[in-house]
Amino acid sequence: MEALFTALADPARWRLVTLLAERPRPVGVLAQLAGARQPQTTKHLQTLERAGIVTSQRSGQRRIYALQSTPLRDLAAALQELAGASEQVGSRETFDQYGLSLKAERLAADQAGWADGRTFSFTRALAASPQDAWPYLTETALLSQWWTPQDLRVSELVFDAQPGGRIVQEYRDVEDTSGADVIVGRADGVVDDVRPYEQLAYRLSPQLPGGGTAFTAHVGITLRPTASGADLDLELRITDSATEAADFIAGIEIGFGQSLDRLVSLIEDEPPTTNSENPHDNDTRSTT
Repeated sequence: MEALFTALADPARWRLVTLLAERPRPVGVLAQLAGARQPQTTKHLQTLERAGIVTSQRSGQRRIYALQSTPLRDLAAALQELAGASEQVGSRETFDQYGLSLKAERLAADQAGWADGRTFSFTRALAASPQDAWPYLTETALLSQWWTPQDLRVSELVFDAQPGGRIVQEYRDVEDTSGADVIVGRADGVVDDVRPYEQLAYRLSPQLPGGGTAFTAHVGITLRPTASGADLDLELRITDSATEAADFIAGIEIGFGQSLDRLVSLIEDEPPTTNSENPHDNDTRSTT
């Protein structure tokens, strides 16, 4: 396939392919129609023949070339498969959705404090009781498995689940295992309120690439028992928004939504059990 792409990448060879698609033609005629010298045309045709795109045969003093349809059909099928994969619901849909949100937020970010007071609300049904769901909200070993959007991974996490406790969240591309790419995001925060199995509140401030705070997210999470487990309600309110915060705020709806969806799936796949009678008796640091 690589040889096929290389052969077709040259505009002069592509012109010869289009001419041969009409009918088999001799070298002299092809050179004339392509507006090229015959020696150059012969070299291009030989390249196409080595790639399997054309075939030739001698007829008297002439060498006639014809197009091979099978390699082109194989190429078309491969391209069609790639196009179909890119259109499937998933990362590309998220990419497009974020792009639309990004344009809107950048237009709105005209001064400091432009997004202050904005709120976002999320609700998810969990297949776990509040007691069993609680460790997923407070223990780094479990938090690190879901507290990022799709295509990202937690690379550093500190979550001291007690009032005044420190929070650090850093994440990278999920395929960046060596740290070769830039850090996608980093945020620092503090825990405000902890009511075991019921409510958790904290502040989290994403950091701008050049330094400084993009905004402060005031997050409140409530667990409500249900017949099948628990309902999780998350409220996020923005304060201290900088003009450069547009790129971050554009991803809140998508990012938190995907993170909570991962939490739901994680609990469904691995039915939890309460780790400890003391909700603060857990490891609060994770670095990968």
